[in-house]
Amino acid sequence: MLRSKFTILLLTWSLAAWAEPLVLDGPMVQGGLVKGQVPPGTEVSIGGEPVRVSRAGDFLVGFHRDEASGLSLKLVYPDGKVETRKLEIEKRDYNIQRIDGLPPRKVTPNAEDLKRIRAETKLIKQARKLDDDRTDYKTGFIWPSVGRISGVYGSQRILNGQPRRPHYGIDIAAPNGTPVVAPADGVITLAHPDTYFNGGLIALDHGHGLSSWFSHLSKLLVEEGAVVKRGDKIAEVGSTGRSTGPHLDWRINLFERRIDPSLLVGPMPTK
Repeated sequence: MLRSKFTILLLTWSLAAWAEPLVLDGPMVQGGLVKGQVPPGTEVSIGGEPVRVSRAGDFLVGFHRDEASGLSLKLVYPDGKVETRKLEIEKRDYNIQRIDGLPPRKVTPNAEDLKRIRAETKLIKQARKLDDDRTDYKTGFIWPSVGRISGVYGSQRILNGQPRRPHYGIDIAAPNGTPVVAPADGVITLAHPDTYFNGGLIALDHGHGLSSWFSHLSKLLVEEGAVVKRGDKIAEVGSTGRSTGPHLDWRINLFERRIDPSLLVGPMPTK
């Protein structure tokens, strides 16, 4: 009799847990990252594409720089119930940033440079494809370095007078050798000492396709495969690659969607 009551109680608790509503935590804005929570076993898709859901029901949704409002979020609950929501995404206005004084080849590469760039792009794209079930991103994020913010997410870049792609990261101006730390827990998936555009480059995977990227580094202090914790020192600021002065370019990707890092952290700390 006691076992029967326990079974009924457990079943009631499970049904109550499944009945928990969808929880979305994060800014519904272009460049934003939203953490989702659903009952375990729920299937999630965004814009028709399946989304990884952890055993505990955690998932991520990201919006790129020019994401249109009305993105469709579909949920298939463990009991078969289907729910669809339209996500209202706030539009943003972006700055125009002019950068002069770059070496001409860093703006218009020659044929030999392009061959190198293609090979490095292949490595970068491969690292972005990683879809690990770790949820290291749940530790929360801190600034990876301290300094003056010299470039912001989304700005249209004009390099040596020539329009180029928007900037998808946060530039932190700081002296050469300034420490760069892991903004959240993760695994190092790429550590390259000298890429054409990015110079010294590190990729740190936080799970579920979310990764941090650190460019223009003067020194790399970790190797690929290393497991790091939030606050661990991983590199030093430099001015390698396409750069006019020492700074850290910090970017965050959810696979190919470019996320605004500033939306994941508070104000820049004082030194």
